[in-house]
Amino acid sequence: MQHHVALPPGAMGKVSYIAPAGQYSLQDTVLELEFQGIKKQFTMLQTWPVRSPRPVASKLAADTPLLTGQRVLDALFPSVLGGTCAIPGAFGCGKTVISQALSKYSNSEAVVYVGCGERGNEMAEVLMDFPQLTMTLPDGREESVMKRTTLVANTSTCLSLLVKPPFIQAEMPADSGYPAYLAARLASFYERAGKVKCLGSPDRTGSVTIVGAVSPPGGDFSDPVTSATLSIVQVFWGLDKKLAQRKHFPSVNWLISYSKYSKALESFYEKFDPDFIDIRTKAREVLQREDDLNEIVQLVGKDALAESDKITLETAKLLREDYLAQNAFTPYDKFCPFYKSVWMMRNIIHLHIGESGRFKGQAVERAAGSDGQKITYSVIKHRLGDLFYRLVSQKFEDPAEGEEVLVAKFQRLYDDLTAGFRNLEDEAR
Repeated sequence: MQHHVALPPGAMGKVSYIAPAGQYSLQDTVLELEFQGIKKQFTMLQTWPVRSPRPVASKLAADTPLLTGQRVLDALFPSVLGGTCAIPGAFGCGKTVISQALSKYSNSEAVVYVGCGERGNEMAEVLMDFPQLTMTLPDGREESVMKRTTLVANTSTCLSLLVKPPFIQAEMPADSGYPAYLAARLASFYERAGKVKCLGSPDRTGSVTIVGAVSPPGGDFSDPVTSATLSIVQVFWGLDKKLAQRKHFPSVNWLISYSKYSKALESFYEKFDPDFIDIRTKAREVLQREDDLNEIVQLVGKDALAESDKITLETAKLLREDYLAQNAFTPYDKFCPFYKSVWMMRNIIHLHIGESGRFKGQAVERAAGSDGQKITYSVIKHRLGDLFYRLVSQKFEDPAEGEEVLVAKFQRLYDDLTAGFRNLEDEAR
């Protein structure tokens, strides 16, 4: 087995000693370098000032997505390796669950999990679960997730205790008792994130991604810590107490959340699936349109809506209940590969758009059958009931079957939807 020894920046020279195979403590010399006649010994222990960022050769633009296995995050509000994210939400909204999911399933190589103000049972859950989970290394080997995880435990002693970050001291109070330099200290922390070209050779790149979970009192996002954090980070995953109470997890509110990395990831999406950006844009439009229509429905009822609007509500319902919600306790849904997320969204939006790229609801709304009866939303749902059921059931497809098998199933559903709408149009003519 290979072991890597980290050297401090500036270390250089010719290797004059390497410790032979054996057991060593952190204080034992395992490497010696000689440069210009001066020899320096190195151990496996390396210290570095907390507030001093490690030097790098250069900073790079982040262009690789942070894949979390959570559909609402990967598809709608993506982050990047080397990005900054904030997860503000009241107690009980699921910040810890999302943090643990990122640690378990994200495409990061090392995880530092800082439980500042966490309940003791939640940190105990991490200690119990992580050793049982495995990850696949680049060389194909399976290793425990715990091998790549560092836990920093600073638990709370009260369920409702709000723990301030350790560098926020109550010195000269400004806003709500916080010091005036709050925003500056937060910025200096989050700016440690980024993608860089490392020092030394061979040429290597690395990234540090920071995801901060914030607990504003009462879920008030205007809290000084939350508002200062949101002015710095590029991704906002806003958790909603009402969604959590309805058992909708992850309880990310799709109407207030955002990501500023969409432009940076365009090249990745173009290579992965050229249609994905348009599909995602349409999904966001459908969810926003549903929010607008709900006000009308509360006033006049759903029956008063146009047939096209009824299809919009049905599509939004599929997105909300069967796409954005995810069950972390099932083998088929605890982790969703990106290809599955893309295909699920493609098929749901295909119900709304159709193969020709025009809104099918408008076409069938104008069309009339041979018996003079209008083809309405209820007729569509009756005729395509089996396809609606298959759309709902997409999330039950288990990634363990393999990408090729699942893509074939999703493609078959896509083709059947196309054929189903074509048959309806033929009848209308």
